[in-house]
Amino acid sequence: MARHGETAWSRSGQHTGTTDLPMTAAGEEQARSLGRALAGQHFDLVISSPLQRARETARLAGYGDQVQIDPNLVEWDYGAYEGVTSAQIVADLGHDWNLWTDGVPPGDTPGETAVDVQKRALAVIARCDAVLDAGGDVLLVAHGHMLRAIAAAWLGLRPQDGAVFSLSTGTMSELAFEHDHHVIRLWNCPPDALMKR
Repeated sequence: MARHGETAWSRSGQHTGTTDLPMTAAGEEQARSLGRALAGQHFDLVISSPLQRARETARLAGYGDQVQIDPNLVEWDYGAYEGVTSAQIVADLGHDWNLWTDGVPPGDTPGETAVDVQKRALAVIARCDAVLDAGGDVLLVAHGHMLRAIAAAWLGLRPQDGAVFSLSTGTMSELAFEHDHHVIRLWNCPPDALMKR
């Protein structure tokens, strides 16, 4: 799994769900670095979110010619909290707030709960099952909260348990099997660390 490169809002900490922002120059370089780290790696299936920051990450990493778009990989719909930072939300509410347990109010879009997002995560995993069962490899290119939800779903955790994972832009993570059990083999790994493995 690859998280897309940096955008202006990921840098500032603003929740970026359905807003289709481009990557910054630094984000584009992160995407190219992912490509260098994955050089020679064949994937039997490459799936991206429809949002440009993910599609461009796949392209700049060298997988643009085989990428398939899956709307289930789009980022969490943050509703009224789109474009707002967690610090601003807490200040406005006057108390602690957690996306995974408290959710979001509707805004220009209806917003989603952790349960909603995990349903989409499970649909993505189901799409990958045939390739994985045949011993193939899949590359998912998407967003921070969505990939955290996929990790929680992969491990059979509750929807809100995606909160325990942290995921930086331009990083790779690997979900795998160990003795037929779902495991995390690699998490939040920057490309330069991947090249040293």
